[in-house]
Amino acid sequence: MKTEIYTTTTCPYCAMTKELLDKENISYIEHDVSVDEEARHKMVQKSGQLGVPVTMINSELIIGFDRKSLKEAVEKAKKAA
Repeated sequence: MKTEIYTTTTCPYCAMTKELLDKENISYIEHDVSVDEEARHKMVQKSGQLGVPVTMINSELIIGFDRKSLKEAVEKAKKAA
């Protein structure tokens, strides 16, 4: 399972997303778009959004903290693994 999350250090929804992934024992690569211009550019290309968090679980894109969509994507990815 490949999981990436685009975040900023001041975003409470980013922290909530990381907490949910941690509880599900999902490892992820975090990109802090407040300091990483290349990651910010990739995030906008992938999502069309400037807001965070943006989470990619395998090929599934989740914008914002959407607990239901995150859990569904995690379960789908676990079944595929």
